[in-house]
Amino acid sequence: QVQLVESGGGSVQPGGNLRLACEASGNTYRMAWFRQAVGKEREGVASIRMGGTDRGTEYYADSVKDRFTISQDAAKNTVYLQMNNLQEVDTAIYYCAAGTRTVNLYNWHSESRYSSWGQGTQVTVSS
Repeated sequence: QVQLVESGGGSVQPGGNLRLACEASGNTYRMAWFRQAVGKEREGVASIRMGGTDRGTEYYADSVKDRFTISQDAAKNTVYLQMNNLQEVDTAIYYCAAGTRTVNLYNWHSESRYSSWGQGTQVTVSS
């Protein structure tokens, strides 16, 4: 397992942008972002294979596909989540996750595929 440290959360108005970052203490195979809103279960937002060079290594939840972009800097063991056009429904605690297991279109959002988790960072979208 690796230690994960998230940064970049905050408060924005609807339509605003935020960029989250998550640095791992060591090499990982895959990293992802999950989020949990008050009263709801944690859900997968996006996932990426570290060191991957083609877009096929990325997965997104349908609700964020056209607004969020996951990217990685494998040399820094860091994954980013660029969030554009944020809406109030995006308000949640965002968690970084890392794992060594392969994933596919049907299981990338399963928490069991990831063995390390960050503490979470709050994202609040409100007018």
